[in-house]
Amino acid sequence: MTTVVELEVSADRLAFERTFDRVPTFEFRIAGMIGGSSPLVRASGADRRTLQRALEADPSIDVIASLTTATEPDSIRASDDQDGCLFRLEFEDGVKLFQEIVTDNDGAILTARGGDDAWSVQLLFHDREAVSDAYDLFGQYEFDVDVTRVTGIDDLARARTPLTETQYETIRVAHDLGYFAVPREVTLEELATELGISHQALSERLRRSHEALISAELSEGITRTKIDP
Repeated sequence: MTTVVELEVSADRLAFERTFDRVPTFEFRIAGMIGGSSPLVRASGADRRTLQRALEADPSIDVIASLTTATEPDSIRASDDQDGCLFRLEFEDGVKLFQEIVTDNDGAILTARGGDDAWSVQLLFHDREAVSDAYDLFGQYEFDVDVTRVTGIDDLARARTPLTETQYETIRVAHDLGYFAVPREVTLEELATELGISHQALSERLRRSHEALISAELSEGITRTKIDP
């Protein structure tokens, strides 16, 4: 049975420890983390400039881009305090190892958010055995996770994810075969052959998957696709 696991992890084991030190009110939200792609992270708790400086000084991350801009160099948008600021971030070894444990056990990180020096993460696994294996590895690598909720679901649509089951499976296979690696280990055509669909259909499915995750983050809501592309 598909299982959703919610857990908490200290920031000093994943990322943002220094940011929390510099900005105690710092909070963040991530709609999803797919393969090796740098995720979109919505940060709040201070003005845009303060957040960007704190993030740039944090050795656990690399700021790829700031996607929230002020109208003038020294001004701060009124919406910054309400909606937060959007960044594209590259995480260092802690998050990468955590994500590798999840994906190696056929899991996915649906959402991640944090505040008060801790991460709250929602994970999706295909069965309880995978959950158990991942939990053992979390302990082995000293993540000290605190599991707050485990829910079995019969339908992926009941999980809080913007991806349909077909989209999730496509992303999982793409990751397993190295499509998101740099450099890529498999071409779009080879991946399409593995999935038994045309490369045009695969390209559209990947685009819709990314669009769903980005839209969910930007709107802070979940919109599920009822019909798979």
